[in-house]
Amino acid sequence: MKLSYAPPFPAHAIARRHLLALGAGAFLPLSARAARPARVRIVEQFGLTSLLWHVARAQRYIEQEGRADGLDIEIEWSRLSGGSAVNEALLSGAVDVAHIGVGPTLLLWDRTLGRQNFKAFAALGTMPQYLLSNRPGVRSIRDLTDQDRIAVVSTASQQARTLQLAAAQAFGTDQYARFDRLLVTIPHTEAVAALASGKGGITAHFSNAPFQYQQLKQPGVTRILSSYDVLGGPTSSVLAVTSERFRGANPGAYRALQRALAQASRFVAANKRQAAEIYLRAENSSVPPADVLAFLEDPEIDYGVVPRNTERLATFLHQAKVLKNEPRSWKDYFFEDLHGVQGS
Repeated sequence: MKLSYAPPFPAHAIARRHLLALGAGAFLPLSARAARPARVRIVEQFGLTSLLWHVARAQRYIEQEGRADGLDIEIEWSRLSGGSAVNEALLSGAVDVAHIGVGPTLLLWDRTLGRQNFKAFAALGTMPQYLLSNRPGVRSIRDLTDQDRIAVVSTASQQARTLQLAAAQAFGTDQYARFDRLLVTIPHTEAVAALASGKGGITAHFSNAPFQYQQLKQPGVTRILSSYDVLGGPTSSVLAVTSERFRGANPGAYRALQRALAQASRFVAANKRQAAEIYLRAENSSVPPADVLAFLEDPEIDYGVVPRNTERLATFLHQAKVLKNEPRSWKDYFFEDLHGVQGS
């Protein structure tokens, strides 16, 4: 779906352009200076991890921020499920910007270091991800056996990597892949139904919001693991990423994206009820509005854009030889314009 907006050019932005622009053209009246066109292709995923994009689109923040820099930004939105599919779309050049889990971001950074140089430019929130089971007697990952089948969106997803770290913590580093053979890759939306019915032998689902909260209402479904337990506390679950090429060729659009996400973050913090309504419309979701509002008011969930607690997974993935390159800190896989914040 392609959306293009042209909101009114605000007066303060006109003044800003006259002050910042260089050359004789800076002093031409606005009517004589058409906004430069810019096109950005953004891919989203399913669930509340996309909330900041939904808000930015509904409030037209990207277009407004572009206008402030003299850009008429046209946005092409698409949607995929799972970090692997999104990474392939980015690598192929089919899209410019995406959000993916910390694990897939690290893999993308590692694969393109010194070439395309994909990195993150914002976090899109801090929220736990739950490993759920419908099998009686399963209370922790130590109870999982070969009869279990664990639904994940991809074997390289944030959930799959978190499960590897949990296995290393429980059984030793050399056992990090202990549960890989039990993984079944299906979208979260399908995994919800599969766990409820047992279809396809699915006995567990490493989920995310809002699906995990819906599933916990199903008879017999229990939580056996939280990503916060594994990662040592609240952790950024997804990151916004792009390539050095896109960032360098489109500095105005890049800044507009960053500022728009920050605006969306502030909007969610101040307007949770309206943010819940935006989410439901964008996802065409049948989840009760009160449930979505409850998710957003959960103290475990925060939609800040500053990265939190991403380094533990990065260190583990290098130790497990999933990453060839060792990140010295979170700043290695984030663009330098974010290095001044107190991230981790």
